[in-house]
Amino acid sequence: MRLLLTSDTHLPKRAKRLPEALLDELPRADVVFHAGDWVDAATLDLLEDRSRRLVGVYGNNDGPDLRARLPEVAYAELGGLRFGVVHETGPAQGREARCAARFPDLDVLVFGHSHIPWDTTAPGGLRLLNPGSPTDRRRQPHCTYLTARLTGGALTDVTLHRLPRP
Repeated sequence: MRLLLTSDTHLPKRAKRLPEALLDELPRADVVFHAGDWVDAATLDLLEDRSRRLVGVYGNNDGPDLRARLPEVAYAELGGLRFGVVHETGPAQGREARCAARFPDLDVLVFGHSHIPWDTTAPGGLRLLNPGSPTDRRRQPHCTYLTARLTGGALTDVTLHRLPRP
């Protein structure tokens, strides 16, 4: 099973549209995760239309229209792994322990907010993944997103994709 992870698209504030490389990945993914801060409903509509399965949440920059359509926390069981998606996890310091305590029944937590890619494993085994942002790199050298494979009950081939500067 192929996974695509993205977050913090902030359209149309940070960019006019999603990068072509990310759009090209959508039909290849069995499941697309979006960890919030869509900003516009058109981006949610686009991902719903082009994705086989979309698991998304709202972020702190998402208004009432998106909050009415998306949960604050989403869950999905895929290939024997329990996934959760949330926008914000707080400061980097202590993140692993804080998230492991908040989500004790998950195997993988996808999150956003910082625009900073993150891939760590908390004590106890919770994998934390932040794909960064495909449209707003902030203090990072590149805009980014993640892909991964789910094979035999394991998350493999987690790959950070760097996008060219617009």
